[in-house]
Parts: sequence; C-alpha cells; structure tokens
Amino acid sequence: MSYLEITKTENVAVLTLDQPGEKVNTLNESMMEQFASFLTDLDSDPSLIGAVLISGKENNFIAGADIEMFKSRETAQEIEQLSLDGHKILNRVESSSKPIVVAIHGSCMGGGLELSLACQYRIVSDHSKTILGLPEVKLGILPGTGGTQRLPRLIGIQKSLNFMLTGKNIYARQAYKIGLADEMVHKDALKGAAIKAVHKLSSGNFTRKDKRSSMEKMIEGNALGRKIVFSQALKQTLAQTKGNYPAPEKILDTVEFGYKNGKEKGLINEAKLFGELGATKESRALVNLFFAMTNAKKNPLKELVLPIDKIGVLGAGLMGSGIADVSINKGKYSVLLKDRDLESASKGEKSIWEDLNKKARKRIITKFERDEVASRVTGIDSYTGFDGVDLVIEAVFEDLDLKHKIIKEVEDVTGENTIFASNTSSIPISEIAKASSRPQNVIGMHYFSPVQKMPLLEIITTSQTADWVTATAYEVGVKQGKTVIVVNDGPGFYTTRILAPFMNEALLLLEEGASIEFLDKAMKQFGYPVGPMALLDEVGFDVGAHVGETMKPMFDKRGAKSSEKAKELVDEGYLGRKNKKGMYSYADGKKKEVNTEIYKYFGGTNRTNPDMKTAQFRMALTMINEAAYCLEEGVLKSATDGDLGAILGLGFPPFLGGPFRYIDQIGADTIVKKLTAFSEEFGPRFKPSDILIQKAESKDSFH
Repeated sequence: MSYLEITKTENVAVLTLDQPGEKVNTLNESMMEQFASFLTDLDSDPSLIGAVLISGKENNFIAGADIEMFKSRETAQEIEQLSLDGHKILNRVESSSKPIVVAIHGSCMGGGLELSLACQYRIVSDHSKTILGLPEVKLGILPGTGGTQRLPRLIGIQKSLNFMLTGKNIYARQAYKIGLADEMVHKDALKGAAIKAVHKLSSGNFTRKDKRSSMEKMIEGNALGRKIVFSQALKQTLAQTKGNYPAPEKILDTVEFGYKNGKEKGLINEAKLFGELGATKESRALVNLFFAMTNAKKNPLKELVLPIDKIGVLGAGLMGSGIADVSINKGKYSVLLKDRDLESASKGEKSIWEDLNKKARKRIITKFERDEVASRVTGIDSYTGFDGVDLVIEAVFEDLDLKHKIIKEVEDVTGENTIFASNTSSIPISEIAKASSRPQNVIGMHYFSPVQKMPLLEIITTSQTADWVTATAYEVGVKQGKTVIVVNDGPGFYTTRILAPFMNEALLLLEEGASIEFLDKAMKQFGYPVGPMALLDEVGFDVGAHVGETMKPMFDKRGAKSSEKAKELVDEGYLGRKNKKGMYSYADGKKKEVNTEIYKYFGGTNRTNPDMKTAQFRMALTMINEAAYCLEEGVLKSATDGDLGAILGLGFPPFLGGPFRYIDQIGADTIVKKLTAFSEEFGPRFKPSDILIQKAESKDSFH
C-alpha cells in the first residue's frame, strides 16, 4: 500500500501524502518506512535540488501519529524505541543537504507538526481549516519526535511551553506571526509557493528572522533567565494539575534538559521520558478516552439518518444561542432562533455574532466566513418558517407545563417527520412526550454549558422513540462537533443523575461543618476542574433545587438522605452567580471570595473540616456508585458511555479514565469495601449497587 505519490517539477520532488481509504493522514510505521526510502532517493538523485511535502487530503496535512501504533506498545522500553525510530528519520530530514519544504493546509497536529519542524521551511495556507498543534499532553505523553527540542529553538521557550503544556491549537496567522511558519499563502498557491521556496533555499537566499520580542530574547538568552522561566512554568503547571498529570512536568524537564545539555542529548532524553510517560496509568487512561471519543463520533445507525437542512431552536438564552451557534458554525445548518419577543431573539443573535466577530478579529476566520456563517441564523418571535424545519430543539425553562404547551404548538406548524428534541437536564423525556401526537419523534438532546466549549451531547431515548429519530439526532450531534452518547430515559438520565448525589453529598458535608473553600479544594485536588460549591454557583441554586426535587423520589426509595438546603437558599434569594448571591461573592462577574453570610444556613461561621481523603471519597464514590446503578438498570448502554459522559459532561478526572475505568483500576472489591464502610457510618445512600458487588465477588472488570 502506497502512502506517497512522487512527481517532479522544476527539479523539485513533490511528495504528496495520501493515506488510502482514510479521511486524514496519520504517521504510522508504513508511511515512515516509505518516507525514509524517499529520503534516500532524494539524496542520490543528482537531478533534484530539494523536495516539497504536501497533502492529498482536502482539509488535512497530518492529523498526528497513529495512536494504534502507540497503544500496541506496553512497556516503557517499547514506547521509547518508537520515539527513537522517529528521531532517526526526522534527524535525516533536518540534516538533509537538499532543502525540504512543507506546504500545510488543514490540520497539522502532533507528529505531523514534528515532521514539519524538522523541515527547512514551512508554508501554511491562510485558511480557517489550517490548525497546528502539539496536543500530546492530552494523551498523558510529550511530543516524542523532536518537538520538545525543535519548537523552543524555533519560536522561543515561553511560547513553546504555552503550546506544549496545554495542547492548544495554533492557527495559521498566529503560526506565521510567531515564526512557526515562514510564509503564508492562499491554499491554491501552496504548491507553487513551496517549489519557489525550494529554489530560494537551494540558492542560499534565505535567512530566518527571529520573531521573538526583545524581552524574550533577553530572558531566554541566558541561563539565569531560562531558570526563572522554567521555575515559573513549573509553579503554574502544578497549580493547574495538582500533581495529578505527570506529562506537563516531564515536558518542562526535557525542554530544560535540552538547553542545558544540547539538542542531541535533549532528543535522547525526550525519547526516554516519552517511554516512561507512555507506560503510566494516567496515559493509558487518556489514550483509552481518546479511542472512546473517536468511536463515539461514528454513528452506529448511520443508514437510518434522514437529511436535516433547517433547525428550529426555541429559547435564545445562553443554552439556546449556544445550540444555534454550533449548528450554524460546525453543522452548517440553517437555524431559526425563536424566543418570546424579538428583543430576546436579537440578544441571542447578537451573542452568536460577537463570538464570530471575535474569531474574525483574531483572524481565525475571515470576515467573509464570519458573515456567511452569521447569515445562517435568523432571530424570530413566531413560528413563521417552521413548516420547513426538520428538527426542533427546545431550550426553555425547566417547566413541564411549558414544555407540553410548546410541543403542541410545534406540532401544529411542522411536518410529520419533524423531530422534537428537548434540552432538559432532568425531566424524563417520556413525560414531555405525553403531550405529543407523535411521541415516536420525541427525543432528548442534552447539551452542556457553555455549548460552544463542552464536547458532550447526551441523547435520551424513550421506549417510543423511533430508531431513525435517534440516528438523525446522533448525526446532527456529530456534525455539531460533539462526542455523542445515547442513554435510556429516566429521571436525570445519566449525567444529571450521577451529579445529583455528588452535589448532595457536598451540601451534607457543608451541613456537618466543612468549609466552602475546603470542599472545593478537596475535589480540585482529586482532579475535578471545579469544586462542587463553585459548580453550584455556576449551575444556579434554582436549577440545583429543581433537579433535587426531580431526583428525590428515586433516592428516597433507597433510603438516601437528601439535603434540603438548595431549596431553602432559593427561598432566601440565593441563586448563585446569576444574581451574585451564592457560595462565593462576585464583582464584575468574577468570583472573589467565600460568601461567609451563607454559613448562617449551615450552622454558623465556625467550621471544622473533616479528613480530606474521607471527604473526597464521600463525594466521588456517590457519583461512581450511581454510575454503576445506571449501568445496572439499563440507563447506560455501556461502561464506555458512562466514562465518556462523566468526563466530558461533568469533569470527572480524565486521568482516572472515568468512573468505570477507575473501578477497574483500584478494584471493585476496594470500592465495595469503602462504600460499605460509609454506609454503616453515614447511612444507606452509600449502599453499593448489585453490579458492583457482583464485580467484586467475581474479580471481573467493566472493560
């Protein structure tokens, strides 16, 4: 199987990368072997003065290294060798006597960017689809094909660490501005510009300009300055990771080592640390998460999908406008954004425009692209035009009567095959469908706030939901850029259901005397991005109280103790961030400090914190146990879906792999013992689920 197509133009070898049968190119062993052979031919052919690397894919250069190749290696030594093998080839690229120019259009990530860094010259297309990055940290590893050594020497230490420690994207204009790219042209001019660049380099008419600021040059140009940079970066990294993710620290180590000992030794050290990280349980969990996310973007019912052209979104608030945004932007759908009046609808339209305009100002997209995308949404205050809508997504208040009223209105003005989807976070979809004359068309599409950033879409089906409806909703979610899980109906579905006992336990701990800052600190150290108190402020006490009331009958049946404090606080005028009265005080929209006044509802300001590990496990295990109940009762279809939903929707620590991988990691018997002990001490809300007990007894795992 050939991955490379070679043509010759003006004494330049044009190497087109095109992996057969795949939408994107990935660096795998076969491609690298063929590339190594090409380098030999390039060196030995006297008629060639250099080479151009370009992709045959529509919007992709190289998506990164083939993760299957990485996954198949288990030991640190095997993974290290993978890195060393890559070094051999890319070192040949870097030291080539004939210039190699890379022409990049589309995504150029991970190993793709590392290959580009080894080339003598980089050209990017001036296009919104051209995105570069080193996202290896998200897999619990570091750039293992020279990225830790070449990128800092090209664009500077500080900028490089920013990209490598976060895995954030680098857009084309930014790449050119910081010196990562030497040239930027229209995508149709890439090949010609690259051939021209080979001739320029071959004649010796190119000197790369250092685009670092004077301050950066001064700081990074001496050992003391670099020491300060690495020290500050480590401090900031530990503040973010709480020591739960080893990869960022190793990235810092290998960059610093390379500057102290030279690039050659730096590369050897890079391979060593790459191997060590790849064998960690954190990396394995993150790699499994990657594969789960990839699979979740493949619609299992694709053959049943009906075409969707126009979407109606009801409610132009934060959620509704967010749903409209991803629908027009990523999904490329036309959207009617309806609210009770034109002023409200216009506010939703305006928020979408501001988001698009921000991207245009940053030159992530062009003004033409901004205007084109913005034209796909229309704010309205009536159902005019809904006769042409294929899918309606309601994002109105969590009021069942209101949703019943809306579903009847929608069915009066839409066709027989129009899908009605609710974005409710807790009301059973079957209850909403009771008002429908065509319940087979009713489904839940539960998005997470902010919609533009949160990757999960939880689709909820009832016993009446038609398969084609599920298939079509799934396809819409994928096109909106979401990772999709499908769950069965029930109070709170999956994500809200497992969040409810977690938040309840936090409130009970607060009632027992724990402080607000202690509870948030405890769970952030456990690995959650935000603590439960801060999260309650963000969600809103009113929403929390509503969810609690919805879920209470189910938990009452199990004898679970429920906190009534959220409802009490709502009655006292506490709503959280939305009215700046919550667990924290707010100024100019930003969280400031603990709102000590709220302690009067929790026994006073004298707080006594419990043991941190005990508090962490009390909160985390309620979520984990409830996830097991969801699988046991058939709400979840698989443990993998449960892991995805908890991580992507609720911030369950990714390095733990999700509730079910965490159970597998430490053992179901250990989980059952902890839950049983808590049940004896704190009550039946900690009673372990039957499926957990079965796994503990059989020594079986969920994955």
